[in-house]
Amino acid sequence: MTAILTWNIQCGLGCDGRVDLARIARVAQTMGEADVLCFQEVARNDPEIAGGADQVAELQALFPRYVAFFGAALDRQGGGDARRQFGNLVLSRLPVLQVFRHLLPHPAEGGIKHMQRQAIEVVVETRAGALRIVTTHLEYYSAAHRAAQIERLRALQAEVADNEAEPPKAAASPYDPVPRPGSLVLCGDLNFLPDEHEYRALFTPPLLDAWRVARGAEPHPPSTGLYDRRQWPMGGHCRDYFAVTADVAQRVAEVAIDTATDASDHQPLRLTLRD
Repeated sequence: MTAILTWNIQCGLGCDGRVDLARIARVAQTMGEADVLCFQEVARNDPEIAGGADQVAELQALFPRYVAFFGAALDRQGGGDARRQFGNLVLSRLPVLQVFRHLLPHPAEGGIKHMQRQAIEVVVETRAGALRIVTTHLEYYSAAHRAAQIERLRALQAEVADNEAEPPKAAASPYDPVPRPGSLVLCGDLNFLPDEHEYRALFTPPLLDAWRVARGAEPHPPSTGLYDRRQWPMGGHCRDYFAVTADVAQRVAEVAIDTATDASDHQPLRLTLRD
């Protein structure tokens, strides 16, 4: 089995107002062993967030058997030599063959808050072969941004599939071929609800909703707002997903969610694939 966990950890800020990355690690581990951990909302050296801690280094220390790969959506000048960064983190105990960091579309839209968004892609070697894992956090405040970001994610998948079908000529490094299959798990805080048009825009072949693959018509469980009613007065609802290609869908064994923890304003989800 190959297990992947995704979680918007809100920089370790729990519903009790405490920043506690050790608690994040404990909760993730109680869901069962994961081969790859995908965390959204991770900060480095930002005095406005978690006292300016380097959360990438802290999480790497909490998961010593994993290797960390950080994708900064924001990379700004900080104090001294430290850069203020914010983005998505992948921790893998599987061999990572390649890493790609994709900036997502950020169209102009005045009068509302919005920020640059990013997706980080790793190609891992599993017992069933190479697998691409992409984690991202789409814009919350702008539907136009989300639509453009979904379009870009789908275009990236089409580009990879086309290159797999028509591989370039191999040559010595840096042109040597390294696996980058069309087989994909895309996960993260996608900031849309299951009944919204953005859900249908993303979950159109070749991308399938792993929850539907595993659970059929069973409603998506709430992944956001269960315990933090200040940020989420609407209460519990779903914003976090796994998307998979059809070949990966055939391997889906389980999609699980921890609805008990209040270590973040989101809940962690875990996807298990048969090898």
